[in-house]
Parts: sequence; C-alpha cells; structure tokens
Amino acid sequence: MNDEIVARIKGMLTDLAKQIVLTETAASGQRGVLRCDATRVGSVRAAMDQVPGLLQHCHALAIEYRLTRKLEKAAGIDPVLSPLLQALIGSDTPGVAEAAMAGLTAQARFGQTQSRMELPLNELPADLFHAVLVAWKDASQMRGSDTAIRAEARLRNAFDEGQTRLSLLSRLTVGLCEQSSPMPDVIEAGVAIFLTVLAGRSQQSRDRTVLSSASPQACRLAIALRATGLAPGDAQRVLHQLDPQAELACEIAALDPATARALLAERVVQRAEV
Repeated sequence: MNDEIVARIKGMLTDLAKQIVLTETAASGQRGVLRCDATRVGSVRAAMDQVPGLLQHCHALAIEYRLTRKLEKAAGIDPVLSPLLQALIGSDTPGVAEAAMAGLTAQARFGQTQSRMELPLNELPADLFHAVLVAWKDASQMRGSDTAIRAEARLRNAFDEGQTRLSLLSRLTVGLCEQSSPMPDVIEAGVAIFLTVLAGRSQQSRDRTVLSSASPQACRLAIALRATGLAPGDAQRVLHQLDPQAELACEIAALDPATARALLAERVVQRAEV
C-alpha cells in the first residue's frame, strides 16, 4: 500500500472512533461544545483494530476512491453521475428513478467523505457496524453504564443499512448482475456501479472485487472479468480501462465463466485457510 492509501485508511478508522466518542459525550449529558478526548479516541480506535474485515473494507473504499479519481482524469468518467445512472434516473419504471436519485446522492456523499478521509458509521455494512459496536463495548470502561446504553441506542437508532451507498448500489444493479444481462462497460456504468456488478456476476464480495482492481492483483481482476461471461476481447478492453499495464493471459482468456468463478472461490478458501 502506498502512503496515500495508508493515510486514508487510518483517517477512516480514526473518524469512526471519533463518531463513537462524540456520541458517548452527547449521551453523558455534557453541555456545551462536544469535543473528542484524544486518549478515548485512541482507545476506541485500538478496539476497532480487532474487528475482522474492517481494515479490508476501509482498504477497499480507499482503492475505489483512488480508481474513481484516476478514471475521472484519464477517461473523463464523472465520479458521481455516470451515463448509466443518468439513464436510470430518467426511467419510467416505478421505483427505479427514486432509487437512482438516492444512489446519486450517496455517491456524491462518498466522494465528499473520502476527500476528507472520513467514513460515516452509518455507511458500514450491517455486520461491520454491529462488530464495531461490540468491540467498542468490550473495550469500554463504561460498559453497562447509563451513558453507554444511551450511546449505543443512539448509534443503532440512526443506522439504516438500506440507505447505505452499498445497499443502494446493490438494489440498482439486481438486473445487471444476472448472467443473461449484458455486462456494462466501466465508462458507461461508472466505477461504483461497475464494481458492484462485477462482484455480483463473479460471485465475490464487493470488497474483494474492489481490491482486485489494484495493479498487484490484475490476475484476479482478469479472472473475475472472464467469470462475468465477457468474451476475451471485451475482457481485455475493460482490463486496459482499469489498468493500462495489465494484459489478459492466454490461460485466463481460455477459461469459461463457470471455471473462472470456481477458481475465484477456490482462491478465497485457500486464503482463509492460510
């Protein structure tokens, strides 16, 4: 990881801890300007280091943001409003336009928070949100206190996974994730929608799919593209859009989609067993 990615990950983790500490302070009934105690933030931040998958999630968000900025500069891809999202906003299908507008707002929010190296607690996937709160409570000196109970209630009441950016993207791309549907082009779909569809069609987690877009994992990205059913020529074209230095190896080009998906699943199992 380069310095920018490391700094962005650290910033997101610290921001998550600050949000919890500020909620603690508010729940304690203290008046005046809410401030974060640096020692308390450090304690909560250390507890979050033990949450499985949180570091990987933050890493994936940092990589996605970097790729979004990179393709905005190289190919003129709007980081918020892609041609596909614009078409969905103009849809006459009931509910589609509203969901697309919500996705547009969420994507704009993603860019703003990432530029500040922040990550709202309410944008975490439900399993990570729950795990972060469990880690905080386990490490909290106020565990079981009225303040801790009120703070947790405030955090949970404010959380709605259905309104997170990732949930909105998943709902928008349900049809596109079907193997019978054409695989959208990254320039047409935009980075966020493209990566969501790629994850669904290659049967990988979105975080793992995003991480595969980083140059050192170009081989995994190429396998994922073949897993979607893209023809070798189309897979090579998309691969070049994401990473101009990457080449589609003959062995990967020869894979059929089912074999490619099985290979990706096998590599996930192997990683888990290491």
